[in-house]
This record gives sequence, C-alpha cells and structure tokens, in this order.
Amino acid sequence: MDTVNVEHQALLDLSRAKMPFGKYSGRLLIDLPEPYVVWFAQRGFPKGKLGEQLATIYEIKVNGLEYLFEPFR
Repeated sequence: MDTVNVEHQALLDLSRAKMPFGKYSGRLLIDLPEPYVVWFAQRGFPKGKLGEQLATIYEIKVNGLEYLFEPFR
C-alpha cells in the first residue's frame, strides 16, 4: 500500500472514530467541540490510539483544517 492510500485510510478511520467516554460519549471525534479538544491538549491526551486520534483532531482543529473531513460526513 502506498503512502497516499495509508494516509487516506488513516483519515477515514479518524473520521469514523467515536468518543468512548465522558460528556461527549458516542460523538464522532471530528465533531467534538474545539474547546473540549483544547482542554485535553492542556491536561494531556489519553494513552494509546484514542490519545493519538485526539492529538490529530487537535492539530486539525487549531490549524483550521476541519474541511478535510467534509468528504467523510
């Protein structure tokens, strides 16, 4: 699999991931409010895949790149 396909698949997986706990349990990560994601960034992301996904969501949101998810909605 080439890099473009891997990156596309990672973005697709991220667009389908849901928050497993808390106030926004069950909500798609891409639909989490930016202040909530910033809160995680300030206090530390969870360990593992969820933390990696939230860190990616944070980078996308604070850099104004949310349009990347439009094709997946």
